[in-house]
Amino acid sequence: MKVRTLHILLLLSGLLGSLLSCKSYEEQEKELPDSRYRGTIRVSADESFKPVIDEQVQVYESNHPGTRIMVDYKPEAECLKDLLVDSVRMVIVTRRATQEERDWIADSLRKAARSMVIARDGIAVILHPSSTDTLLTMNDVKAILKGSFKKNLIPVFDGVKATSTVRFIIDSVLRGDSLTPEAMAARSSEGVIDYVSKNPGVVGFIGVSWIGNPEDSSHLSFLKKVKVANLQATDIPDSYVKAYQANIYLKRYPMVRDLVYILKENYRGLGTGFANFMSGEIGQIIFKRAYLAPSFKNLSIRPVKLNE
Repeated sequence: MKVRTLHILLLLSGLLGSLLSCKSYEEQEKELPDSRYRGTIRVSADESFKPVIDEQVQVYESNHPGTRIMVDYKPEAECLKDLLVDSVRMVIVTRRATQEERDWIADSLRKAARSMVIARDGIAVILHPSSTDTLLTMNDVKAILKGSFKKNLIPVFDGVKATSTVRFIIDSVLRGDSLTPEAMAARSSEGVIDYVSKNPGVVGFIGVSWIGNPEDSSHLSFLKKVKVANLQATDIPDSYVKAYQANIYLKRYPMVRDLVYILKENYRGLGTGFANFMSGEIGQIIFKRAYLAPSFKNLSIRPVKLNE
């Protein structure tokens, strides 16, 4: 009996010691380099999405005053190179990390990379305000890109190499055909808008987050400079649609791409907090207000009867 009592006392003593040695969640969090409530991280983001990512960061930092998210906007290929840079916590691009990239990050940085599609946008085709060719089939778009359109229209991008827009055009539109050597590059999406507005013989290709929000004063000023082309719908051959939110959400618009974050973090730090924010209720509303199609928030699409 005494032996049994001794065993019980030893067991209770061991349990008490374990409880006393355990740290609370708050104590463990304070020992981390950063958390969702405090710290600084660096993020590399595709320049195509600058307007909406700027808003995501502004709202997150406003809600968490102890945080700072430093975003460098670059062509997509430069962002993907930053997957291999330990000091860059997250990249925001239009594709997930490849298995080779994940393996390299795991072997060299000792970190796990996880990614998620958080929204979808469309590539808008913009024209000079004097243009009369505002209805384009995808064959027309492809001809413009190849330099064989009935009119000599030169495509303009936010760079002719390394950008997500160019990669989408080559991979998903040209599909093996060559981009015309006359294709031109501006320094940014805003530069594309400005150049198209001043030159009738060019056609611009930009992410819809630069022009899709009619409630944004800068978007309205851009839309006064250019026309946005209507592309042949994917579902009804005789109908033409713009890169509006509903058409992107329903994939009626023919040039739709993903917006993806790739996070390299082994603990629940600021990167995890920002990732969860973008995929959560407020972040998804921000994507919706930017007229992208949020991945985790259903859009209510209702028919509208126009007055004659």
